[in-house]
Amino acid sequence: MSIRLRLTLWYSGLLAIVLIGFSVIMYVVVSQNTMGVIKTRLANEADKIRVTVSPEDLDLTPRASSPFDVIIAVQIVNYTQSFDGVVNTKSSNLIASNITFPFPSAKQALDGKYRAVTLSGTPFLIYEKRLELGGQLLGLLQVGAYTGKEIDYLSQMKVIIGAAGLASLVLAFVIGLFLARKALRPIEKVTEAAERVQSGSDLKLRIPGESQDEIGRLTRTLNHMLERVEKAYNVLEESNAAQRRFVSDASHELRTPLTTIRGNVDLLEKVWAETASGDAAAERGSELAKPRLSLAEREELSREALHDISDEARRMSRLVNDLLSLARADAGYVVDKEPIDLLPLVEEAARRAGFLPRKAEWIVGPLDALAGVRVVGNRDYLMQLLFIFIENGFKYTPAGEVRLEVYRQDDRIGLSIADTGIGIAKSDMPRIFDRFYRADESRGQTAGTGLGLSIAKWIADMHRATLEVQSHPEGGSRFTVWLPVDFSERQDYAIIEASVRPAVPDAEQS
Repeated sequence: MSIRLRLTLWYSGLLAIVLIGFSVIMYVVVSQNTMGVIKTRLANEADKIRVTVSPEDLDLTPRASSPFDVIIAVQIVNYTQSFDGVVNTKSSNLIASNITFPFPSAKQALDGKYRAVTLSGTPFLIYEKRLELGGQLLGLLQVGAYTGKEIDYLSQMKVIIGAAGLASLVLAFVIGLFLARKALRPIEKVTEAAERVQSGSDLKLRIPGESQDEIGRLTRTLNHMLERVEKAYNVLEESNAAQRRFVSDASHELRTPLTTIRGNVDLLEKVWAETASGDAAAERGSELAKPRLSLAEREELSREALHDISDEARRMSRLVNDLLSLARADAGYVVDKEPIDLLPLVEEAARRAGFLPRKAEWIVGPLDALAGVRVVGNRDYLMQLLFIFIENGFKYTPAGEVRLEVYRQDDRIGLSIADTGIGIAKSDMPRIFDRFYRADESRGQTAGTGLGLSIAKWIADMHRATLEVQSHPEGGSRFTVWLPVDFSERQDYAIIEASVRPAVPDAEQS
């Protein structure tokens, strides 16, 4: 049974109880008022009647001075001759109708009693009054009235009330169904929306009609929930797409060194297989014993192949390490962090960077701003973060310089790597931290996997650092890492003038 039908039945049942109660009360009130008028009139008529007692035979006779109305019938019962009573006198209308009112015995005769009787199919209401003399019961005065019209009126009233009540119930049931349907329509919309969302056919669906009642509140709550579900679904879809793209790119990046290694191994096998077959032919004295390549040529070819294999193995090792770092990032890996003195770390990074292969000049600016500065982080990962930017600067700066600078700004310290290389196009800026993304063809000609900046962003996020990128497509890029300074241990910092940050012409910032 649906909620709509249950609500309608409950409403109709309650209305039926109210209608029945109201009808009963109304009928009782009207009936009592109608009969009350007759009772009052009968009592008044009884008070007007004067009864005389004849001493000879104790005859009870009403006085003629009190005329009777045609709707009033009078009967006098005499108990002086019999305890059961004898009708002594009747009004003319009773005589004409040959009707005698039933009367009680002397012991049951009560004063002021009303009784309703039906005689020969005619309804009467009778009022009885004791006739006494000196405290002795002599007779009983009965004054009756015809109540056929009143009974017919009350019977018609019953029919009208019953029909009206039944019609009201039917109408109320129909209206109740309509109102319940209208009231529950928003809930039906909610159900339809939930079913469509459950089927995954339309996550953009929203429930219309936000009223200010409870259903409106439910609608708003569900719409907000649908928005969150849609966002979560979109994020999941983007994550799945990124994962598929990641796997595809990783497979492509791994396939290249593996193909190179396999090709060189096949070449070595072929070269030395020919050598072995040539030696065997020489032992048999065959003319095929003459080798195609000399020993020196085979050794030179082998060295080149082994060099290529070594380079590709190192490249693949770096790629696997980068993939491991990103896998840790995706898994929510939390690194161990501790307070670190930043000056020794940056000095070591600057010293080690001087040994990297490069064509650009390596310049280290003043590091005085780092004196006494501590940050909470992981030393190894911060070192890796700096080297990612330094190596990128060396890769994409075929001529010019790569510079390390530091800045102090309130409670942050900035480590900046600036180069005069090829720069980054404006269209590439939003995606430079995407995995495996590499900018235009000029950058694509440089060795790399496109994972370095993704790892740098993960390391920065772990250290609650901010990455700032400035670049000009015609040349020059600056990557700045803003690290929060650790004030957990109070230190006396030297007052040092803030370094002036060189402006990059027409800088693009992200």
